[in-house]
Amino acid sequence: MVRRTGDPITLRLLDLFRIGLGPSSSHTVGPMRAARFFREACLARQLVPDRVEVDLKGSLSATGRGHGTDKAVMAGLHGWEPETCEVDAVHALPTRLAADPKVPWGAGTTVVRPEDIRFLRYVEYRDERLPHPNTAVFRAHQGGRIDFEQTWCSVGGGFVQEPGADSHAFWRPPASPPRYPFHDCASLVAAAEAIGGTLGDVVLANESEWDGSPGATGAGLDRVWDAFRACIQRGLQARGELPGGLGVRRRGAELLHRVEEGHIDSAYAPVARAQAYAFAVNEENAAGGRVVTAPTNGAAGIVPGVLVEAAERLGLDRAAVHNALATAGAVGMLVKTHASISGAEVGCQGEVGTATAMAAAALCQILGGNPKQVENAAEIAIEHNLGLTCDPIKGLVQAPCIERNAMGVAKAWSAAQLSLHSVVSPVISLDRVIRVMKRTGDDMRREYKETSEGGLAVSLPEC
Repeated sequence: MVRRTGDPITLRLLDLFRIGLGPSSSHTVGPMRAARFFREACLARQLVPDRVEVDLKGSLSATGRGHGTDKAVMAGLHGWEPETCEVDAVHALPTRLAADPKVPWGAGTTVVRPEDIRFLRYVEYRDERLPHPNTAVFRAHQGGRIDFEQTWCSVGGGFVQEPGADSHAFWRPPASPPRYPFHDCASLVAAAEAIGGTLGDVVLANESEWDGSPGATGAGLDRVWDAFRACIQRGLQARGELPGGLGVRRRGAELLHRVEEGHIDSAYAPVARAQAYAFAVNEENAAGGRVVTAPTNGAAGIVPGVLVEAAERLGLDRAAVHNALATAGAVGMLVKTHASISGAEVGCQGEVGTATAMAAAALCQILGGNPKQVENAAEIAIEHNLGLTCDPIKGLVQAPCIERNAMGVAKAWSAAQLSLHSVVSPVISLDRVIRVMKRTGDDMRREYKETSEGGLAVSLPEC
């Protein structure tokens, strides 16, 4: 499928909000899915290889160790899925396969050795033109030869695709057209105004048109919301240092305690509470726990931080929560369609910038903003994240990533308030600033796009 300019956006809401494993949607969730799809392709060919070999290239190689990409690939080669796999079992795979590399494979077994999942150095592939900065090559060896080879690209948010493909491996366009088609924010706002509703109303109406069973999207959003809250609670209960050797301490619970004890100014307390929630989510993500792509794992704390706090404080009901999630999702769909949510492709502006815009739009709507104000809130949020680099220290989704999510919460709040109380018309549309984000990412040097070779990362490199 080739998407033409002006084609309606048919990305599903529950494909954008995916429950999966930390610490990275592009480096953990995506590679796990790619490995599982490779396994399924082998089984469809009735191929039981003697052994499997995987080459990780680009950002998957540069920061993959810190992201646990090798463990994710091992899990996918077992046929496990990010939504349902046992977290502890995934983390134990390198040790288990080092002792016994046999993996169940159809009617037989294949060998998956930890050393056969290779983090290639840049000099080993620098003459290649990679189809995407996150590229993995899977090979099935049989009788001393390569019997089957497949390349997958992890394109952000857990989405994966084969080179040259426009449709994603776990997302297929719906068979029927959307009830209210939109291809950019201008047409989305026009659709919302035409029905006298919100951006979320448009998205939810389209989802109901495509649901295989009544209430499927609503039930899925309930699972997403429950996962948000569960992740926050786990993060707030945990203490100590995060794994990886960087010495980053968990501080979500400490910040929340200061809020609840009245040590923080009451006017700032709602923002601080939302930031504590964001810390909790991103600390769980950094520890390899279960989170929701919103729209990525690296930026997973901003949307739940803002929306869970607002729902608690304002007493939002189920319908309001669903509508807020759909509005946030609409912004994520626009960015994914017209730019990128991959830090390896456009830098952190595509991750934290998009998440901040999603949260700002949803909060603006919750507080009574009309569709144009909601658009403006999202535009402000992205505009003031343009050029944000992706430079994780030691290849870990910890510094500056966790604190950057807390700052995204504050920016989302500010963007919503600026839009609601502005006395002048916006100068720049959301559609335009999304295009600028894409161009900025294209112009950004590769060292600043999740390679740990530039920016803050060089102060404490991975190796």
